[in-house]
Amino acid sequence: MTSINQALLYPQERAKSGFWLVVLGAALWGVDPVFRILLSKYLTSSQIVLLEHLILFLFAAPVLWTHRAELRGLHPRHVGALLFISWGGSALATIMFTQALATAVNFNSVLLLQKVQPLFAIILARVILKETLPKRFGWLLIVALIGTYLLTFGWKIPFTQMNEFVQVASLLSLGAAALWGGSTVMGRMMVDKMEYGTVTSLRFILALPLLFVITITQGSGWNIPSDGGVIAGLTINIILQAVLPGLLSLLLYYKGLMNTKASLATLAELSFPMVSVLINWILYDQAITLTQLIGFLLIWIVLFMISRQQSAKAQIDTASPSF
Repeated sequence: MTSINQALLYPQERAKSGFWLVVLGAALWGVDPVFRILLSKYLTSSQIVLLEHLILFLFAAPVLWTHRAELRGLHPRHVGALLFISWGGSALATIMFTQALATAVNFNSVLLLQKVQPLFAIILARVILKETLPKRFGWLLIVALIGTYLLTFGWKIPFTQMNEFVQVASLLSLGAAALWGGSTVMGRMMVDKMEYGTVTSLRFILALPLLFVITITQGSGWNIPSDGGVIAGLTINIILQAVLPGLLSLLLYYKGLMNTKASLATLAELSFPMVSVLINWILYDQAITLTQLIGFLLIWIVLFMISRQQSAKAQIDTASPSF
Protein backbone atom coordinates (compact mmCIF):
# COMPACT_ATOMS: atom_id res chain seq x y z
CA MET A 1 0.00 0.00 0.00
CA THR A 2 1.39 3.39 -0.90
CA SER A 3 1.85 6.16 1.64
CA ILE A 4 -0.91 8.17 -0.08
CA ASN A 5 -3.36 5.31 0.30
CA GLN A 6 -2.35 4.93 3.94
CA ALA A 7 -2.96 8.63 4.52
CA LEU A 8 -6.44 8.24 3.06
CA LEU A 9 -7.14 5.17 5.17
CA TYR A 10 -6.07 6.36 8.61
CA PRO A 11 -8.70 9.14 9.09
CA GLN A 12 -11.42 6.65 8.08
CA GLU A 13 -10.11 4.09 10.55
CA ARG A 14 -9.76 6.67 13.32
CA ALA A 15 -13.32 7.89 12.79
CA LYS A 16 -14.72 4.35 12.77
CA SER A 17 -12.62 3.02 15.65
CA GLY A 18 -13.29 6.17 17.70
CA PHE A 19 -17.04 5.65 17.41
CA TRP A 20 -16.81 2.00 18.41
CA LEU A 21 -14.53 2.82 21.34
CA VAL A 22 -17.32 5.05 22.66
CA VAL A 23 -19.75 2.16 22.13
CA LEU A 24 -17.46 -0.23 24.03
CA GLY A 25 -16.79 2.24 26.85
CA ALA A 26 -20.51 2.88 27.36
CA ALA A 27 -21.23 -0.86 27.14
CA LEU A 28 -18.99 -1.47 30.16
CA TRP A 29 -21.31 0.77 32.21
CA GLY A 30 -23.90 -1.97 31.80
CA VAL A 31 -21.95 -4.36 34.06
CA ASP A 32 -21.99 -1.88 36.97
CA PRO A 33 -25.09 -3.41 38.67
CA VAL A 34 -23.30 -6.77 38.90
CA PHE A 35 -20.84 -5.27 41.39
CA ARG A 36 -23.24 -2.80 43.01
CA ILE A 37 -25.77 -5.37 44.24
CA LEU A 38 -23.64 -6.63 47.14
CA LEU A 39 -22.33 -3.16 48.00
CA SER A 40 -25.81 -1.63 48.22
CA LYS A 41 -26.72 -4.05 51.03
CA TYR A 42 -24.19 -2.41 53.34
CA LEU A 43 -23.44 1.08 51.99
CA THR A 44 -25.41 4.09 50.75
CA SER A 45 -25.11 5.27 47.16
CA SER A 46 -22.91 8.24 48.08
CA GLN A 47 -20.64 6.01 50.18
CA ILE A 48 -20.23 3.58 47.28
CA VAL A 49 -19.41 6.37 44.82
CA LEU A 50 -16.97 7.96 47.30
CA LEU A 51 -15.09 4.69 47.88
CA GLU A 52 -15.01 4.07 44.13
CA HIS A 53 -13.46 7.49 43.51
CA LEU A 54 -10.91 7.00 46.29
CA ILE A 55 -9.71 3.82 44.57
CA LEU A 56 -9.69 5.57 41.20
CA PHE A 57 -7.63 8.38 42.75
CA LEU A 58 -4.76 5.88 43.15
CA PHE A 59 -4.77 5.35 39.37
CA ALA A 60 -5.58 8.93 38.42
CA ALA A 61 -3.07 10.83 40.56
CA PRO A 62 0.10 9.45 38.85
CA VAL A 63 -1.41 10.11 35.41
CA LEU A 64 -2.33 13.67 36.33
CA TRP A 65 1.15 14.28 37.79
CA THR A 66 2.77 13.02 34.57
CA HIS A 67 0.57 15.31 32.45
CA ARG A 68 0.51 18.26 34.89
CA ALA A 69 1.94 20.56 32.21
CA GLU A 70 -1.44 20.35 30.42
CA LEU A 71 -3.04 22.23 33.31
CA ARG A 72 -1.09 25.40 32.56
CA GLY A 73 -2.94 28.16 30.82
CA LEU A 74 -6.37 26.58 31.06
CA HIS A 75 -9.10 28.99 30.05
CA PRO A 76 -11.84 29.55 32.67
CA ARG A 77 -14.35 27.86 30.34
CA HIS A 78 -12.15 24.73 30.33
CA VAL A 79 -12.09 24.75 34.13
CA GLY A 80 -15.87 25.08 34.08
CA ALA A 81 -16.14 22.18 31.63
CA LEU A 82 -14.00 19.95 33.87
CA LEU A 83 -16.09 20.83 36.92
CA PHE A 84 -19.25 20.11 34.94
CA ILE A 85 -17.92 16.68 33.96
CA SER A 86 -16.77 15.72 37.47
CA TRP A 87 -19.37 17.40 39.70
CA GLY A 88 -22.30 17.19 37.30
CA GLY A 89 -21.78 13.98 35.34
CA SER A 90 -19.81 11.94 37.87
CA ALA A 91 -21.48 12.93 41.16
CA LEU A 92 -24.72 14.95 41.02
CA ALA A 93 -26.36 13.18 38.06
CA THR A 94 -25.98 9.77 39.70
CA ILE A 95 -27.38 11.05 43.00
CA MET A 96 -30.31 12.78 41.27
CA PHE A 97 -31.20 9.69 39.25
CA THR A 98 -30.96 7.44 42.33
CA GLN A 99 -33.19 9.83 44.30
CA ALA A 100 -35.65 9.94 41.40
CA LEU A 101 -36.02 6.16 41.50
CA ALA A 102 -36.38 6.23 45.29
CA THR A 103 -39.23 8.78 45.28
CA ALA A 104 -41.03 7.92 42.04
CA VAL A 105 -44.65 6.80 41.94
CA ASN A 106 -43.87 5.00 38.70
CA PHE A 107 -40.29 3.85 37.98
CA ASN A 108 -40.93 3.57 34.25
CA SER A 109 -41.73 7.26 33.85
CA VAL A 110 -38.34 8.10 35.42
CA LEU A 111 -36.56 5.70 33.06
CA LEU A 112 -38.43 7.12 30.07
CA LEU A 113 -37.40 10.69 30.88
CA GLN A 114 -33.77 9.60 31.29
CA LYS A 115 -33.84 8.35 27.68
CA VAL A 116 -34.07 11.95 26.43
CA GLN A 117 -30.39 12.39 27.29
CA PRO A 118 -29.36 12.31 23.57
CA LEU A 119 -31.61 15.31 22.91
CA PHE A 120 -29.80 17.40 25.52
CA ALA A 121 -26.41 16.34 24.14
CA ILE A 122 -27.36 17.11 20.54
CA ILE A 123 -28.76 20.55 21.36
CA LEU A 124 -25.74 21.48 23.49
CA ALA A 125 -23.34 20.16 20.83
CA ARG A 126 -24.94 22.46 18.25
CA VAL A 127 -24.89 25.49 20.58
CA ILE A 128 -21.52 25.05 22.31
CA LEU A 129 -19.41 23.08 19.82
CA LYS A 130 -21.16 24.28 16.63
CA GLU A 131 -21.38 20.69 15.41
CA THR A 132 -23.14 19.92 12.14
CA LEU A 133 -25.31 16.85 12.03
CA PRO A 134 -24.87 14.13 9.39
CA LYS A 135 -27.45 13.32 6.74
CA ARG A 136 -30.66 11.69 7.93
CA PHE A 137 -29.55 12.20 11.54
CA GLY A 138 -33.08 13.12 12.62
CA TRP A 139 -34.45 9.81 11.35
CA LEU A 140 -31.58 7.87 12.92
CA LEU A 141 -32.26 9.57 16.25
CA ILE A 142 -35.97 8.69 16.08
CA VAL A 143 -35.20 5.04 15.24
CA ALA A 144 -32.65 4.88 18.07
CA LEU A 145 -35.12 6.32 20.59
CA ILE A 146 -37.82 3.89 19.45
CA GLY A 147 -35.35 1.02 19.81
CA THR A 148 -34.38 2.18 23.31
CA TYR A 149 -38.05 2.48 24.28
CA LEU A 150 -38.81 -1.06 23.09
CA LEU A 151 -35.71 -2.36 24.84
CA THR A 152 -36.80 -0.77 28.12
CA PHE A 153 -40.61 -0.89 28.14
CA GLY A 154 -41.70 -3.13 25.26
CA TRP A 155 -45.10 -2.20 23.82
CA LYS A 156 -46.44 -1.09 27.22
CA ILE A 157 -47.24 2.48 28.20
CA PRO A 158 -44.86 3.28 31.09
CA PHE A 159 -47.42 5.36 33.01
CA THR A 160 -51.20 5.28 33.20
CA GLN A 161 -51.97 8.67 34.77
CA MET A 162 -50.44 12.10 34.26
CA ASN A 163 -49.75 12.54 37.99
CA GLU A 164 -47.40 9.53 37.77
CA PHE A 165 -45.42 11.35 35.08
CA VAL A 166 -45.32 14.94 36.33
CA GLN A 167 -43.73 14.90 39.80
CA VAL A 168 -40.51 15.79 41.62
CA ALA A 169 -38.95 12.47 40.57
CA SER A 170 -39.54 13.41 36.93
CA LEU A 171 -37.70 16.70 37.37
CA LEU A 172 -34.80 14.89 39.03
CA SER A 173 -34.64 12.40 36.17
CA LEU A 174 -34.66 15.21 33.61
CA GLY A 175 -31.92 16.96 35.55
CA ALA A 176 -29.77 13.83 35.52
CA ALA A 177 -30.33 13.40 31.79
CA ALA A 178 -29.32 17.01 31.17
CA LEU A 179 -26.15 16.64 33.25
CA TRP A 180 -25.13 13.40 31.53
CA GLY A 181 -25.85 14.84 28.10
CA GLY A 182 -23.91 17.99 28.98
CA SER A 183 -20.99 15.89 30.24
CA THR A 184 -20.72 14.25 26.81
CA VAL A 185 -20.42 17.68 25.18
CA MET A 186 -17.96 19.02 27.77
CA GLY A 187 -15.88 15.87 27.45
CA ARG A 188 -15.71 16.35 23.69
CA MET A 189 -14.51 19.91 24.24
CA MET A 190 -11.77 18.84 26.66
CA VAL A 191 -10.28 15.98 24.58
CA ASP A 192 -9.43 18.66 22.01
CA LYS A 193 -7.55 20.54 24.75
CA MET A 194 -5.70 17.74 26.59
CA GLU A 195 -4.98 14.00 26.54
CA TYR A 196 -7.93 11.70 27.15
CA GLY A 197 -6.10 10.16 30.13
CA THR A 198 -5.79 13.60 31.73
CA VAL A 199 -9.51 14.29 31.27
CA THR A 200 -10.34 10.90 32.83
CA SER A 201 -8.04 11.58 35.80
CA LEU A 202 -9.50 15.03 36.42
CA ARG A 203 -13.04 13.65 36.27
CA PHE A 204 -12.29 11.35 39.21
CA ILE A 205 -10.06 13.68 41.24
CA LEU A 206 -12.20 16.83 41.02
CA ALA A 207 -15.32 14.89 42.08
CA LEU A 208 -13.78 13.83 45.40
CA PRO A 209 -14.29 17.08 47.41
CA LEU A 210 -17.96 17.24 46.46
CA LEU A 211 -18.47 13.54 47.27
CA PHE A 212 -16.87 14.02 50.69
CA VAL A 213 -19.23 16.92 51.44
CA ILE A 214 -22.32 15.01 50.26
CA THR A 215 -21.42 11.85 52.21
CA ILE A 216 -20.69 13.79 55.41
CA THR A 217 -23.82 15.95 55.26
CA GLN A 218 -26.03 12.90 54.71
CA GLY A 219 -24.95 11.69 58.15
CA SER A 220 -25.40 7.99 57.35
CA GLY A 221 -23.28 5.59 59.39
CA TRP A 222 -20.82 3.19 57.78
CA ASN A 223 -22.34 -0.28 58.07
CA ILE A 224 -19.12 -2.31 57.97
CA PRO A 225 -19.73 -6.07 58.48
CA SER A 226 -17.67 -7.98 61.02
CA ASP A 227 -17.31 -11.15 58.93
CA GLY A 228 -13.91 -11.30 57.19
CA GLY A 229 -15.30 -13.14 54.18
CA VAL A 230 -17.96 -10.49 53.61
CA ILE A 231 -15.38 -7.72 53.93
CA ALA A 232 -13.17 -9.48 51.35
CA GLY A 233 -16.16 -9.80 49.01
CA LEU A 234 -17.01 -6.11 49.41
CA THR A 235 -13.40 -5.14 48.77
CA ILE A 236 -13.18 -7.20 45.58
CA ASN A 237 -16.51 -5.81 44.38
CA ILE A 238 -15.59 -2.16 44.91
CA ILE A 239 -12.21 -2.63 43.20
CA LEU A 240 -13.75 -4.38 40.18
CA GLN A 241 -16.50 -1.77 39.99
CA ALA A 242 -13.94 1.03 40.06
CA VAL A 243 -11.67 -0.56 37.44
CA LEU A 244 -14.13 -2.00 34.89
CA PRO A 245 -17.25 0.23 34.60
CA GLY A 246 -15.21 3.07 36.09
CA LEU A 247 -11.61 3.50 34.93
CA LEU A 248 -11.44 1.23 31.86
CA SER A 249 -14.82 2.32 30.47
CA LEU A 250 -14.00 6.03 30.69
CA LEU A 251 -10.51 5.61 29.23
CA LEU A 252 -12.06 3.90 26.20
CA TYR A 253 -14.88 6.45 26.11
CA TYR A 254 -12.68 9.55 26.12
CA LYS A 255 -10.17 8.05 23.70
CA GLY A 256 -13.01 7.36 21.27
CA LEU A 257 -14.47 10.80 21.87
CA MET A 258 -11.30 12.35 20.41
CA ASN A 259 -12.48 11.33 16.93
CA THR A 260 -16.26 11.33 17.47
CA LYS A 261 -18.72 14.20 17.54
CA ALA A 262 -20.62 14.64 20.79
CA SER A 263 -23.94 14.37 18.95
CA LEU A 264 -22.91 10.97 17.59
CA ALA A 265 -21.28 9.82 20.82
CA THR A 266 -24.54 10.25 22.71
CA LEU A 267 -26.16 7.69 20.38
CA ALA A 268 -23.17 5.38 20.77
CA GLU A 269 -23.91 5.44 24.50
CA LEU A 270 -27.12 3.49 23.80
CA SER A 271 -24.94 0.37 24.02
CA PHE A 272 -25.33 0.83 27.79
CA PRO A 273 -29.03 -0.22 28.02
CA MET A 274 -28.38 -3.04 25.54
CA VAL A 275 -25.69 -4.56 27.76
CA SER A 276 -27.88 -4.08 30.85
CA VAL A 277 -30.60 -6.18 29.23
CA LEU A 278 -28.06 -8.87 28.27
CA ILE A 279 -26.69 -8.93 31.84
CA ASN A 280 -30.21 -9.40 33.22
CA TRP A 281 -30.73 -12.27 30.79
CA ILE A 282 -27.43 -14.05 31.44
CA LEU A 283 -27.09 -13.59 35.22
CA TYR A 284 -30.63 -13.14 36.48
CA ASP A 285 -32.66 -15.35 34.12
CA GLN A 286 -34.71 -12.44 32.79
CA ALA A 287 -35.11 -13.68 29.24
CA ILE A 288 -35.04 -11.23 26.35
CA THR A 289 -38.44 -10.88 24.72
CA LEU A 290 -39.10 -10.57 21.00
CA THR A 291 -39.95 -6.89 21.50
CA GLN A 292 -36.65 -6.27 23.29
CA LEU A 293 -34.82 -8.08 20.51
CA ILE A 294 -36.45 -5.76 17.95
CA GLY A 295 -35.35 -2.75 20.00
CA PHE A 296 -31.86 -4.24 20.30
CA LEU A 297 -31.61 -4.67 16.50
CA LEU A 298 -32.92 -1.16 15.82
CA ILE A 299 -30.21 0.37 18.00
CA TRP A 300 -27.46 -1.71 16.39
CA ILE A 301 -28.66 -0.77 12.91
CA VAL A 302 -28.42 2.91 13.87
CA LEU A 303 -24.94 2.43 15.35
CA PHE A 304 -23.79 0.61 12.21
CA MET A 305 -25.16 3.30 9.88
CA ILE A 306 -23.55 6.09 11.91
CA SER A 307 -20.23 4.22 11.90
CA ARG A 308 -20.38 3.97 8.10
CA GLN A 309 -21.21 7.68 7.82
CA GLN A 310 -18.25 8.52 10.06
CA SER A 311 -15.91 6.50 7.86
CA ALA A 312 -17.31 7.90 4.61
CA LYS A 313 -17.10 11.50 5.84
CA ALA A 314 -13.48 11.01 6.90
CA GLN A 315 -12.66 9.67 3.44
CA ILE A 316 -14.29 12.68 1.74
CA ASP A 317 -12.56 15.16 4.06
CA THR A 318 -9.17 13.57 3.40
CA ALA A 319 -9.62 13.33 -0.34
CA SER A 320 -10.78 16.94 -0.67
CA PRO A 321 -7.91 19.21 -1.72
CA SER A 322 -7.02 22.16 0.50
CA PHE A 323 -5.74 25.44 -0.90
